[in-house]
Amino acid sequence: MTAQDFILKSYNSNVENGSVKWASPSNIALVKYWGKKEGQIPENPSISFTLSDCKTITQVTFSKKTGNNFSFDVYFEGEKNEAFKPKIQTFFERIETYVPFLKDYYFKIETSNTFPHSSGIASSASGMSAIALCLMDIEQSLSKVEVDNDYFNQKASFLARLGSGSACRSIEGELVVWGNNESAEGSDLYGVKFDGELHPNFHEYQDAILLVDKGVKQVSSTVGHKLMFDHPFAKERFSQAHNNLAKLIDVLISGDLKAFVEIVENEALTLHAMMMTSMPYFILMKPNTLEIINKIWEYRAKNMSNICFTLDAGANVHVLFPKAEKEQVYEFIKSELVAYCQNGHYICDSVGNGAKRL
Repeated sequence: MTAQDFILKSYNSNVENGSVKWASPSNIALVKYWGKKEGQIPENPSISFTLSDCKTITQVTFSKKTGNNFSFDVYFEGEKNEAFKPKIQTFFERIETYVPFLKDYYFKIETSNTFPHSSGIASSASGMSAIALCLMDIEQSLSKVEVDNDYFNQKASFLARLGSGSACRSIEGELVVWGNNESAEGSDLYGVKFDGELHPNFHEYQDAILLVDKGVKQVSSTVGHKLMFDHPFAKERFSQAHNNLAKLIDVLISGDLKAFVEIVENEALTLHAMMMTSMPYFILMKPNTLEIINKIWEYRAKNMSNICFTLDAGANVHVLFPKAEKEQVYEFIKSELVAYCQNGHYICDSVGNGAKRL
């Protein structure tokens, strides 16, 4: 599959209006990608758990218009939001070749999140994938050629990637691989559902998201990715990610929880090590991030638990654990970790199966 295969060749321009609605989840990477090439292509492969409850719900209403320009408005939580428009404008410019009907219609984009606004959960993955799915749904209503579900998901993931790289991993679940690699079927162009036989140990895996800091990050992920261009350890990092992905694929099939913990935590800390050793260098973890990590290590050693943590490019901590430990771990979170969360806030989630049409 190449990018050319995603170009819509013909469509019915007589459709006057319509409306579509999708819910798309966020995801949490287990093997991280950090560093991008031109066109939102990752420097190294990644694999992520698709979440279940942390999702964006987006409705796109479209109506025929005249003029050769993009025309749209964005509403967030019922209020018109001008701040989101530049990102959507850039997104439309990037994908117009593949969805040429964009300038034929006015789009009213209404979006909301099931998780609290400014909660520290990155909503770009769920948000951009939800819009991409809506556009694919519209494409199907205009297209003269019917496509199968695989193509639909591949193109939705491809479009989402051009809005936000990690958004390409939010279309399907439970696990999605993104980036060419030798260990599992993968693509730089779109996310690919993990097709290995996932061990029952990882079914309904739990993710408690501890909200350490809800503020704006001092360095954005976009800037952080660019700092990998001249990073002294970039080559080794990309090699490490390939190796960790290969090991994790085996672990997901074998069910080795101890090895899972080691790989996932190593990936999280390596991600932040890249930030701390870039030029300019920066630190996104907060003191309470480290307090939580140390508490998790103490709890795991004391209780022979399979609890572990991972981090995105920020201060918040994703606490991962098997469903079998759910009751004990949430008691641990309430008694010992909630004190390190901003306003005591945390979110309970688990691994899900991807986006849904509403």
